Amino acid sequence: MKIIILLLLAAIVVSLASGLFFLTKSEGEDNSPKLLRALKIRVVLSILLIAVLVASFFFGWIPMPDVTAPSDAAAGP
Repeated sequence: MKIIILLLLAAIVVSLASGLFFLTKSEGEDNSPKLLRALKIRVVLSILLIAVLVASFFFGWIPMPDVTAPSDAAAGP
């Protein structure tokens, strides 16, 4: 599961970098379709990442953190 999450994060970063490349590419060319495609890919990958994280938590593949209140004995005098 960690590999899938890391691959999705890496794909999001690559899409972000390609969008930046198309944004800063020669100003004489029309790069808006390429920039829009990079944005669409990044949005879809982000939604997919959120869905994978929610599903992983729901199915128990990601354990719930053990959050307990500190005891008074550990606080000291």
